[in-house]
Amino acid sequence: MSSESAFIEHLRQFATHPAARGLTDDAATVTHGGRTLVITHDVIVENVHFLPDDPPESIGWKLVAANLSDLAAKGAKPTGALMAYSLSGDPEWDARFANGLGEALTRFSCPLIGGDTVRVPAGSARHFGMTAIGEAEFVPGRDGAAPGEDLWISGTIGNAGLGLAIAKGEIDGPDELLQAYRRPIPQLELGQKLAPLVSAMMDVSDGLLIDAKRMAEASGTRIVIESIDVPLSDAFVGVRGDTREASLEAATTGDDYQLLFAVPPRNRLQIERVADDLDAQIQCVGLVEAGEGLLLQEGGRPLPLPEELGWEH
Repeated sequence: MSSESAFIEHLRQFATHPAARGLTDDAATVTHGGRTLVITHDVIVENVHFLPDDPPESIGWKLVAANLSDLAAKGAKPTGALMAYSLSGDPEWDARFANGLGEALTRFSCPLIGGDTVRVPAGSARHFGMTAIGEAEFVPGRDGAAPGEDLWISGTIGNAGLGLAIAKGEIDGPDELLQAYRRPIPQLELGQKLAPLVSAMMDVSDGLLIDAKRMAEASGTRIVIESIDVPLSDAFVGVRGDTREASLEAATTGDDYQLLFAVPPRNRLQIERVADDLDAQIQCVGLVEAGEGLLLQEGGRPLPLPEELGWEH
């Protein structure tokens, strides 16, 4: 068990309110005045979620996108956000961060309604937090996947992982990959349309394999991922190729902020219609079975799981 998982397990003894959903999800839900509010909080940290020399505008954008992606996975429409900001000591850097933050908030129609600013000791890693609030009619959790259902993912995966490698100067690649890392797009509209049709949904932020494993654990099922069906972009294939190794790399890197969702077979045509209407890409990448854990296969033949399934703190 990772230190992150162990700490969350310790917290569960206190998080007994129904809104906490047993701390098995990325967001809390509160019913108030006949409305269902979805509340999430994410922190991004220098040298963990972004690089020191990333453009400040992109860091501001990413703080918004990471939080709104959690709302997207709950089928929620953003209604407001609060931010915790550690002043950098560089007014120009702070202003550029604010510009990127404002650009993302405007793009995704999420007003900033409050927060806090603090000054941190010189030399400390920059870190920023945001609480995002949304409203939803249907709120799928991670824990609803059932045997016999198909597992789907939106978009393509692996782009942000290569974008990070480009930002570090480790490889060369097209700007499309770099922007996938620096300016991810939360799948808000797709999440809202899918919510009443899926049994479970979460965003892929730490890697397809590790997040699929988390869905399996929350649902008390086994999830099977077919490596051949992992969706890769043309830009990704142009850099890494279309091989088993490339698919495994894509499936274990984070920051994609796509949606992973389990779908009853009776709803397949409806989710495909939703994707067509929104001009969104979705791909069936596996299935849900009775049992537990995660199984990886290639053309129906079992593959050993990689040592690291994705990102864990």
